[in-house]
Amino acid sequence: MRQHADGAGLRGCPTIINAAGPLTRLAGAPLAEGVLEAMTAAEAASFDMFELQAHASRAIAGATGAEAGVVTCGAAAGLLLATAACLARLDIGRMDALPDTDGPDQVIVARGQRNGYDHACRAAGARLVEVGLAEALAGAGIRDAEPWEYQAAVGPRSAAILYVAGGRARPPLAEVAAVARANDLPLIVDAAAELPPAANLRRFVAEGADLVVFSGGKVLGGPAGTGILCGRRELIASAALQFLDMDMEWSAWHPPADLIDKARLAGLPRQGIGRSCKPGKHEIFGLLAALDRFVAEGDAARHARWLATCRQLAAGLICPHGVETAVEGAEAVDRVPVLVLRCATDAAASELRARLAAGAIPVHTRHDPFRPEVVTVNPICLRPADIPPLIAALSRR
Repeated sequence: MRQHADGAGLRGCPTIINAAGPLTRLAGAPLAEGVLEAMTAAEAASFDMFELQAHASRAIAGATGAEAGVVTCGAAAGLLLATAACLARLDIGRMDALPDTDGPDQVIVARGQRNGYDHACRAAGARLVEVGLAEALAGAGIRDAEPWEYQAAVGPRSAAILYVAGGRARPPLAEVAAVARANDLPLIVDAAAELPPAANLRRFVAEGADLVVFSGGKVLGGPAGTGILCGRRELIASAALQFLDMDMEWSAWHPPADLIDKARLAGLPRQGIGRSCKPGKHEIFGLLAALDRFVAEGDAARHARWLATCRQLAAGLICPHGVETAVEGAEAVDRVPVLVLRCATDAAASELRARLAAGAIPVHTRHDPFRPEVVTVNPICLRPADIPPLIAALSRR
């Protein structure tokens, strides 16, 4: 019998133990300290959403080193808005036409960095142009995409370069940024899951990115349906114009100049292609509270909190036959420590994951496709009440 939530307003919906980490399909991460209070406080007042996003922009700029930023309804929304900004810039006619384009519409991306989330870029009207071969990942060589291949792909229809950040991303971002600058092309960085460390909030802009996307509902601890888009002021202005409510008269519209310079516009666009990407006031204030908390807590304290959970689990666990446990990442404060259960075979690990997911209280764990014999327990989404039943489930033979 699956556990059902009996809290006020939860309507008896079945619950799980999320030991897989802050995945969207598992409802994201717990809210950081102060987030729920900030969202509740937002209910007490109304706001001009241009003023509110300008307020958010200043806070995001302070945390990231970018010129400006906006809160979006998730990282995929940030990718769509970033791409739309690169396709239209401040051309109102192009904004209204998207996803149809009559000019540059190609976004260059390494073939090894393609993933399902770049559908958001294509939804804005972009056509992705692939470069390079991830030969090392395919087990066929040692090379990946190289800077000269980005340069060779640049043409009259090039609108931007997309770079998906990650430990295996090649070539280094700075080398791709040099190609982007040489060709006056905006560089979009998908850094949705690249926190921690906190230094990554500033790293990508510092290395030459023009637009950076972060998830708000993962390690940041903001509302699950939020994200951050930050970067160059002109591109952020274009993004804002394509998802904020534009149903007003030109003469009555006075956006904050540090978010949108009205003097640079020929007129008001209609509701933009990113209209579905808008967050509400509650989400914006919640995300800003989470961002403040993330920066204030610091990597070391955050790591220690997660590590304590991993060690508590390891101490209480009675390993099933043939399973060895270890805590990985205990010394690296710039990453998330995890508890790993190494099984004798890939099949044994698959069987363990399936048994955990089918339990009376379903337990979801992380599957690493590069280590199929390992069952990974990520501590980020574990609450104190989850620990005893999780230990019991992991120890069950």
